Amino acid sequence: SPWSDGFPGWHCECTAMGRKYLGNQFDIHGGGMDLIFPHHECEIAQAVASQGSEAVRYWMHNNMITINGTKMGKSLGNFITLDKFFTGSHKLLTQAYSAMTIRFFILQAHYRSTVDFSNEALQASEKGLQRLLEAYGNLNQITPSSVSNVNITGLRAKCYEAMNDDLNTSVVISHLFDVTKTINNVIAGNNTISVEELKELKETFHLFLFDILGLKEEKGSSDSREAAYAKVVDMLLEQRMKAKANKDWATSDKIRNELTALGFEVKDTKDGFEWKLNN
Repeated sequence: SPWSDGFPGWHCECTAMGRKYLGNQFDIHGGGMDLIFPHHECEIAQAVASQGSEAVRYWMHNNMITINGTKMGKSLGNFITLDKFFTGSHKLLTQAYSAMTIRFFILQAHYRSTVDFSNEALQASEKGLQRLLEAYGNLNQITPSSVSNVNITGLRAKCYEAMNDDLNTSVVISHLFDVTKTINNVIAGNNTISVEELKELKETFHLFLFDILGLKEEKGSSDSREAAYAKVVDMLLEQRMKAKANKDWATSDKIRNELTALGFEVKDTKDGFEWKLNN
């Protein structure tokens, strides 16, 4: 240029937009690691030259995304948009994945780490998220004891420490999985937990799983599980009808009695059967 050597590019517009909408100094500027040089270095230089100080307090650079170990790119035919993940309509996908599954998968890695998408990894994330959601739901089934032999003290502090360590969400999730084992042991009767520690566990689990990580059980997921349970009940009652037709009264009574013990009310009709789950 007439003034000196430089890096022609799109740096000036970013500096201008940042200043217009966020002021002379703002907290966080994000971007991919491939933008550190020259783009972000040039933004810093422009800010210092024009106002005498840096505009950004913290730079947060995320790493690259790969698909099955290969860098994502349109020319390679492995560029998958979110809508393709949600519908499963891409040749590299074996099924559809929900928004929460994608979010959980990404949160399991530090944002500065490479994230490699694969069906196996996404399916594992789907199951892992369900484990955490079920563990939180199981907290309401726990009857607290007067004494406690589990240690919840420090869980909240450890999770905050991980978040304060450059948003280390993967460590937070590992702490939640550790607590899931504790919850399962209490429900199984292997451990006991006091009223105070159960309250702290519920609050901490909710705070980090839902409020901070932004995870939730998506609308429709519980409906699909209920539909699956209904099919299982129908299948059992169809087996009962066959047993009755074969005069196998022992099997017929056994199926009915066990369903009744689980809270199901079974009614025989001229067309077959009806059932409902009593509250």
